[in-house]
Amino acid sequence: GDMDKAVDWLREKGIAKSVKKANRIAAEGLSKVVVDGNKAVIVEVNSETDFVAKNEQFLNLLDTVAKTILASDAKTNEEALALTAGDKTLNDLFVEATATIGEKIVLRRFVVLTKNDDEIFGDYMHNGGVKSTVVVMKGSNAELAHYIAMQVASRAPTYVSSADLPKDVVEHETSIQTEIVKNDPKNASKPEAIIAKMVEGKVSKSLKDMCLVDQEYFLDTNKK
Repeated sequence: GDMDKAVDWLREKGIAKSVKKANRIAAEGLSKVVVDGNKAVIVEVNSETDFVAKNEQFLNLLDTVAKTILASDAKTNEEALALTAGDKTLNDLFVEATATIGEKIVLRRFVVLTKNDDEIFGDYMHNGGVKSTVVVMKGSNAELAHYIAMQVASRAPTYVSSADLPKDVVEHETSIQTEIVKNDPKNASKPEAIIAKMVEGKVSKSLKDMCLVDQEYFLDTNKK
């Protein structure tokens, strides 16, 4: 009940400092993938600068967060932050890291994936986790699964295949490509049928780039 002592304690622990940083923007950081049997987690932890993302305490926190979430049934950030690692909650560890490192450190997001016994995880962490990906594939070809995870990281598909494309996405892309073709002075004298064919070709190429299985394979552009 001693308010002055309470304030002193908060200041000594650096927690008062961490509260002041609560409204600052943390947009840098790293992601991490951890796989254990038929379960995998991909986690993003943010800091204010990319320099701090190289800090050993930050890297240890990222590792602890990923492993703790993987071993839990947490589905939201709130549930994850309430999990315990040792004698502290993950929220305590974030508060301590913010106070010690001197930047706002936050759990941005995470996804837990599961697979069946006849499936395999492929994962890839680019540049130490600046970008991370996980894929689930049928079969047991670990090398191919890793390469497909690299494909996702490098080409950023939005959908798995053209069968997954919503109708409004196709219509929107058609509208954009139609305007691009029509606004090009070189096409002013071309017949409508030619314009329509050009639009169709551009839409097809654009939509293929959105779909993983239709993209050019980054290791061999003659393959999809």
